[in-house]
Amino acid sequence: MDETIASAQTTTASGLATRYAQALLSLADDARREEPGAIDRIAGDLDRLFQLWREDADFRAFIADPRIDAASQRNAAFGVMERAGIGKEVHNFMGVLIANRRLGAMPEIAGAFGALLAARRGQQTAEVTTAHALTDVQRAAIAARLTDAGYSGVRLVEHLDPSLLGGLIVRIGSRLYDNSIKSKLQRLQYAMKGAA
Repeated sequence: MDETIASAQTTTASGLATRYAQALLSLADDARREEPGAIDRIAGDLDRLFQLWREDADFRAFIADPRIDAASQRNAAFGVMERAGIGKEVHNFMGVLIANRRLGAMPEIAGAFGALLAARRGQQTAEVTTAHALTDVQRAAIAARLTDAGYSGVRLVEHLDPSLLGGLIVRIGSRLYDNSIKSKLQRLQYAMKGAA
């Protein structure tokens, strides 16, 4: 499985996202009885789908639009998944999300799934919030820096927050590293008020 799964703008998964993620993980566990590598395959399918979400603004807008009726969501989402080669488990899972009108929660559910799988595998999760989607080179650099800082087995969970303007915020365990432009501007504003 790729070390990143996109997530929503929140820093912790909601109860709803966690329940759906647990259901998908349970489905993956059941599939593992017949196919030993099923969990990795399903996680890879989910990661490919969310890589599309990260990279395609139109797909992100489609996922987030609650005005689209279920039949249109199903046709469009299933078409995207077929072109991407997404397996039946994730395909069916997306059908459940659409039927329950929860397609907009897909990024948060993916993040919760990644966190559950990482916890099961003993990996540390670093939540990285950026204004724009990270490139593969940026992901590798962040993971390398965290490894240099003493964190081993780090898995990145990405969040998008355009209000940051630039830079990034990294939360790993109880540590928070805020190097966003928004925070720098706020600190400058406070400093200027103090000088006046």
